[in-house]
Amino acid sequence: MKPSMVTKLEQLSSRLAAVELALQQPEVTQDLDNYRKLTREASELEPVVAHFRHYREAERDLTTAQDMLADPDMKIFAQEEIEAGKARLEQLEDALKKCLLPKDPKDDKNVFLEIRAGTGGDESALFAGDLLRMYLRYAERLRWKTEIVSESPSELGGYREVIVRVEGQGAYSRLKFESGGHRVQRVPDTETQGRIHTSACTVAIMPEADEVDIQINPEDLRIDVFRASGAGGQHVNKTESAVRITHLPSGIVAECQDDRSQHRNKDKAMKVLASRLKDAQLRQAQAKEAATRKSLIGSGDRSERIRTYNFPQGRVTDHRINLTLYKIAFIMDGDLDELINPLLAEHQAEQLAALGEE
Repeated sequence: MKPSMVTKLEQLSSRLAAVELALQQPEVTQDLDNYRKLTREASELEPVVAHFRHYREAERDLTTAQDMLADPDMKIFAQEEIEAGKARLEQLEDALKKCLLPKDPKDDKNVFLEIRAGTGGDESALFAGDLLRMYLRYAERLRWKTEIVSESPSELGGYREVIVRVEGQGAYSRLKFESGGHRVQRVPDTETQGRIHTSACTVAIMPEADEVDIQINPEDLRIDVFRASGAGGQHVNKTESAVRITHLPSGIVAECQDDRSQHRNKDKAMKVLASRLKDAQLRQAQAKEAATRKSLIGSGDRSERIRTYNFPQGRVTDHRINLTLYKIAFIMDGDLDELINPLLAEHQAEQLAALGEE
């Protein structure tokens, strides 16, 4: 193990001891906010320090086995112990490296899932509806809560744009690599000659912004209210309950008309706007990082074509990791783990490679 890694682990061990000692002090237990903060830190440090203790024990066992080599009667046994000890050290070192990988502070956040029809006209809007169903079914499998915040239906049953709030453990960590261009190749229902059409949608996964994440100056906002209407004029609200909020410095717009209450629509639109502003900041930061070091997973930029769904061939291909699965029906029904898990593994492998370069 590298000396820098040992030093880091020793520092974490010392920090855990200090935190555990602090948690025993009466003044700390009386300050609930500080107590929760320290308890959370201790729970994060404990697995790492426990692995490090096991690693140190394995080192001592290996040293003992090597000392036994001097005894001719113990030589065969010692060699077996040395081989087993080295294998155990290697396993523990790999586990420690994974424990030391930087955690994305956004991983546990709820998200806004935005699907927007792109090239392909009506077929693109229909595919947006298929993508929405796919993600809703996936959320259902993981027992996440979902709420449609804003929708702009198309006449044929799809969506020109739809935004869903997804609430659940690890929502951002599982969905964050879904941002980008999703391309579909299939024969549309309206196609009489059986020709395959190609169309596309964009997906954006935005972590829900907390008030502390981003500050919005009220003077930078223009708020418009108008009457809500459904697809094809099926429903026209008699009051001006729909809300559109424009962030003037950036030009970013968010609107909501799903609720009959103007106040609730404004609240939802503000949450979407905050998340879009935060997302824009993150993508700007990712673009700067990508200029110096290309990510294996990609920046998640919405213009990036990340995946193709080919219905005639029954396949789904993720272009970032050259993964092709011939089970499109299962995937469109929300069985996404076989796509998402390899993306997470590839990202972790890149992080481990970076850790090894330090």
